[in-house]
Amino acid sequence: MLMWLTISFRNIVKNSRRSLTTILAIALGFGAVAIFQGYVHSTYQGLTRAAIHGEGLAHLTIFKKGFLTQGKLYPEKYQFRREEVEKITGIMRKDPEVELVSRRLSVSGLVSNGKNSTIFIAEGLVPEDDAVIRGDVMKGRGFSGTFLTDRDRTGVVVGSDLATMLSLKQGDDAVIVTNTYSGMANALDAKVLGIYNTGASATNDKLMLMTLRHAQDLLDFQGAERLVVLLKNGNTEKAATAKAAAVRRELAAAGFEVEIKTWAELSVFYKQVKNMFDMIFFFIFSIVLVIVVMSVINTMSMAVVERTREIGTMRALGLKQHGIKLLFTTEGMLLGLLGSLLGAVVFFSVYFLIMMTNPTYVPPASSNPVPLRVDLVWQALGRNVIFMLALSMIAAFVPARKSARMSIVDALGHI
Repeated sequence: MLMWLTISFRNIVKNSRRSLTTILAIALGFGAVAIFQGYVHSTYQGLTRAAIHGEGLAHLTIFKKGFLTQGKLYPEKYQFRREEVEKITGIMRKDPEVELVSRRLSVSGLVSNGKNSTIFIAEGLVPEDDAVIRGDVMKGRGFSGTFLTDRDRTGVVVGSDLATMLSLKQGDDAVIVTNTYSGMANALDAKVLGIYNTGASATNDKLMLMTLRHAQDLLDFQGAERLVVLLKNGNTEKAATAKAAAVRRELAAAGFEVEIKTWAELSVFYKQVKNMFDMIFFFIFSIVLVIVVMSVINTMSMAVVERTREIGTMRALGLKQHGIKLLFTTEGMLLGLLGSLLGAVVFFSVYFLIMMTNPTYVPPASSNPVPLRVDLVWQALGRNVIFMLALSMIAAFVPARKSARMSIVDALGHI
């Protein structure tokens, strides 16, 4: 094998200009794919954190069966009653993979500062549980003030655009108006404890967080709309989906008919952005595929034409057809390897440049800038090298197969 590598390397050096062009094409393709892969990986990680912790979805959300289709029409019928919440929570807490189970209750209506009113959408939650789920996400979104506590039952945290619309500041009072499940209008006071940027322009002007007890008082209902489950290991779609199926079976055995959604299913923004990046990556990958294949085929085809007599001479000296194929395929492999190594240099140059400059940008549907990151994913780089080697070998095999089939006499007499 060393002999084939030596001969192939000498042939590459002999045709240095053509070989360099091919190597550069492979390197640029490798670098482009690796950089975009790193960016996509970073984006997916950020979207995952934003969905699980930023949106407060946790890993799994448990609804009463029928809520997702009929819950808006008959809300009280498809809510969990207090005793149901306690039983399901008790079952889930016995699961060693479950870190936390928390109750949620959604509220919508009008919020007023005494002069002006606007619509709001609120999440009633357990403050201690939500602090575990969200972690330090709030700090990165310009949070000011204090977070919810059960000690201040009427406290709320509002989106920064909503606060601006109603000229609300920390410590200000507001009035919340909504309808109970029985259809009666209900109004309660609210005190602004904190203001934060939700991270999405679509919700920053209407989202509000309040304690679960505050939401229950507004709706005159002591149960919960849903239960959110934080797992010890559920940050991947596959892990969350597998656990959702297991929890569904466990609760069905206990007599509860439920619907369970993972964080990936509930986060519309995550799904839309992921689908978009998957499509973009497919197009970039296809373009690189065509460039690499055509470059290697062109280089090796020219080499076959120029070295036809050489091929005839080797065949006359006893080299079999498979030897010719092996020789040119090895050259293709070396071109792929050299191109990949140079492409890795391109990737690391861009990677360290981004790390040093720390650029930021405002992505679509976001209301605050985020850092531009390119992750270093060694597994992806390794796969890219293997793929480029295989692709180059396959591309080189096409002209190699043609050259191996030439008759010795025709090859020796080629002009």
